[in-house]
This record gives sequence, C-alpha cells and structure tokens, in this order.
Amino acid sequence: MKAVVTGMIATYPVGGVAWDYGQYALGLERLGYEVYYLEDTGWQTYDPTQGEYGEDPVYGVKFLHDALGRLSPTLAKRWHFRAMDGTTFGVEQARFNQIAADAALFLNVSGGTVLRDEYMNNPCKILIDSDPGWNHFVNFPKSDRNPGWQGSHGWRGHDHFFSYAERMGRPDCILPPLGIDWKPTRPPVVLEQWQAEPPGATWSTVMTWNNFGQPIRYRGVEYGSKEREFVHVETIPQRTRASFELSVGGTNPPREHWRSLGWSVVDSETISRTTDRYRSYIQRSRGEFSVAKNVYVATRSGWFSCRSVCYLASGRPVVVQDTGFSELIPVGEGLFAFTNPAEAEAAIGAVEADYPRHRESARDIAREYFDSDRVLGDMLKRVGLR
Repeated sequence: MKAVVTGMIATYPVGGVAWDYGQYALGLERLGYEVYYLEDTGWQTYDPTQGEYGEDPVYGVKFLHDALGRLSPTLAKRWHFRAMDGTTFGVEQARFNQIAADAALFLNVSGGTVLRDEYMNNPCKILIDSDPGWNHFVNFPKSDRNPGWQGSHGWRGHDHFFSYAERMGRPDCILPPLGIDWKPTRPPVVLEQWQAEPPGATWSTVMTWNNFGQPIRYRGVEYGSKEREFVHVETIPQRTRASFELSVGGTNPPREHWRSLGWSVVDSETISRTTDRYRSYIQRSRGEFSVAKNVYVATRSGWFSCRSVCYLASGRPVVVQDTGFSELIPVGEGLFAFTNPAEAEAAIGAVEADYPRHRESARDIAREYFDSDRVLGDMLKRVGLR
C-alpha cells in the first residue's frame, strides 16, 4: 500500500524540522507502506544562508533531497516539491497526482500542504494539528474566512482530524474544537534512529525565540510563545549545580543576558544545519530542560514536544514545563513536568541524584508512549486502515 506524508522540510530547511516530518514517513515505512513525501505549501521557503524567506527554493530543495536521503534510501527517490510559482521538483507531477489518488492515506502533518483538487481524490486525508492554539486561534479561522486560497479546499476538506492537544474537550482546556471531532495523537519517534551516546555534562534544548512576532488574542486574552514562560526559570543555572545550554534562534533572543545568568548559548541553525548534526546534539546532551509555548501551557492543551521525544528515545532525561501532559504520560522517572521554578529545580536534582536510572526510564517512556509503531498504528486503526 502507498502512503503520502506531507511536511515543510524545504520550507524551513533545518535538521529538527526534517526529523519532525521524516519520522512520520519512516514510521509508516516500518509498518509496510510505500511512502512518498509531498511538500506544497503555496508559499516561500527559508534560506538560512541569507537569513530570510524568498521565492527561490534552490537551497530548500537541495536540503530536502539530502535530508530524505539520510533518513531513507527509498524516500530519496519518492518525493515531490511544488514551489510558490508552481515549478515542481522530484517525482513528475502527473505521476505524483496519480500516486496521491491511489494511496491508502494522505497524511497532512501540521496541515502545511494545501488541499488542491488533485489531492482531494485521495479517500483518506488526515490532518495532524501539531501546533494547537496557533492553529485554533489564528490559522484555522483565517482559512475559514478564505477557504479557496490558491484554489485549495481549506483545512476542513480533510476526512479525519487529529491533534497534539490531547486534552481538547476537557472543561479546563479552552481550545475551541471549531465543530470538528478531534482525535488525540502525539509525535512519533522511530527508536532505532536514536542511540544513547556517552552522557554529556550539559542539559540542553533547541528553541525559537518569539516566533509568533506578536501576541495571539482570543476572547480578550493574549497568548504568546516561549518568551512568556522562560523568564520564570531563566535563573536555573544559579539554582543548581548542573550545567545548561540554550541552542536558540528566532527574533532577538537576549543571549548576553542569559550568559550573565550562567547559560551557555549557541546558534540553533548551526547545530541544526543537517539531520545528523541535530541528532548528535541531542544524543550528546545530558538531558533536556525547556519551557513550552505560553499558548500550550495557558490553554492546558496536553501538547508534548516532538523534540522532547527524541531526547527520551536517546536515553536522555527530560524536564519540561507541564501543559497538562502529566495527566496522560507518567512523570517522575525519566520524564518530569514542572509548573514553577521550585519544581524545575527539584526535578533536575532528582535526575542528577540517580542519573543511570532516569536515563533508562527515559528510553522506556519513549518506547511505551511515543514509539512510531504504537502512535501510527493507533491512528491507522482509528481511521479504519488496520
């Protein structure tokens, strides 16, 4: 059976993004599918060498080709990219249109690919909402106001709807379902791709600073990204004996301020220049320490990070801000959820007191709750494909 997996690897060509979408493709290959990758956002691509978005997709297309080749020899030959001006790369367009129609499923991860007429022929179009809050407050309402953008059918044209907001529908989760019966899901990880290297000495994370640009407003309340949450725990290097590093990009991150508080700070584009660099950075870390976007936290969404699952799969303990996921995934061994600085400090201390045990527990959590066979198998079952 064939499957189409969409993504934004050429649109934002960095290692972490390649893994975010690539693990869906790899996971479906593990389940026996003949997988094809599609990218058709109808928009510009980012060129990290220029530091800006533009209509020339050359850098992104080369990155896409190289990244897919590193992930899977078959994916290196099974991809189709459509640029903003309609130029296509990879598998010839007429052939790919037939592949999309014949495929058992069309998995639109993050909804980045527009639903053109030729994709509507697929009988099982699945939308994965990986960015709850931004999507429910901004993207989806915007699409509803102009559902025919670039001749597309809008996000409601999918047949099935899944979201990383696993707590949507609960009384204290304010995300509006927008008339959709959302099913919960979480980011998959292909365990065999992540190996524990000798443990490093430094806790790390990879983040984008102020990536919304301006606050999200919904019913008179403002929501933001990580900049609204990180300020509460930025003194963690002064509160523990552990070492911490931020790999950060985005809009004007206050790097010197963080260094004055004891952080090591590096450029995220440097460590994420390729899929291998990104993976090695995670595998060489001692663990992950991070906050979540304010909109995930404030809405009690239950969202969990696709980056954090890679740390867990690498046998790296994870200490991250709670979005409500602690009600769904066991915490306290290998994975810790904090809501305030004192809890964050205590969690780091607990891991450091018995690091070998928490390292093993991290890998166990990845296997039990995020393994691609489980996550994707559950999704396929819910849509009637298993």
